[in-house]
Amino acid sequence: MEGQASLFNETDFLNYRIVRSKMRKRTMTLKVERNGAVVILVPERTPDEEIHRFFRSKVPWIARKLKEYKDVIGKTGPRRYVTGERFLYLGEEYPLEVIEGRSAKLTLYRGKFRLCNDHNADGREMFREWYRQRARQIFPERVGFYGRRLDLTWKGIRITSARTRYGSCSSDNRLSFSFRLVMAPYDVIDYIVVHELAHVKIKNHSKRFWEYIGKVMPDYMRRKEWLAKKGYLLDI
Repeated sequence: MEGQASLFNETDFLNYRIVRSKMRKRTMTLKVERNGAVVILVPERTPDEEIHRFFRSKVPWIARKLKEYKDVIGKTGPRRYVTGERFLYLGEEYPLEVIEGRSAKLTLYRGKFRLCNDHNADGREMFREWYRQRARQIFPERVGFYGRRLDLTWKGIRITSARTRYGSCSSDNRLSFSFRLVMAPYDVIDYIVVHELAHVKIKNHSKRFWEYIGKVMPDYMRRKEWLAKKGYLLDI
């Protein structure tokens, strides 16, 4: 369930989205997405006023996070689909070469992305579809590997376009992963896979959940911190 709410700040209106979870979630969690959206994840029956108080307590942190994203966008600038622009895949950067032709829309060949000039006006969508195709190959393989290792059963895998919610596990154990994550290194992909598979067993972020993650992946904090520091790069 989702709801909308807003609060007047001394300098501006700050809007946020409430996502109510049926999972056995005990605490509220606030996220600021890179497009400026503020999302609060809460247990299903949390009173609105309690959510408002939580939001008000986080306003200074939200302001800092929005400034960080604004600074990042100023440094990176918008994507250009021209020769020389660089794009991530599995943690490595590859340059783009726009070539003559009409046949192949986008390929990764000998260390370069190649985009036929007949399609470069649709470069963004070409890359998005290319990443989606790789995600459809990578995530089933990684989920299968860790699922067998952990003796866990899930009910399917869905590929999404989410910007910051890289993975999720529904109450009936259906897994979702953002195609953007295939830009990250394999060890970061594996962290998200293990994280969501762990929710098949433990439907919250309790101490027991993180202890379980730690047993499976002792260096998970390093992988999690990579996303916190470099997640802004996983955009197209």
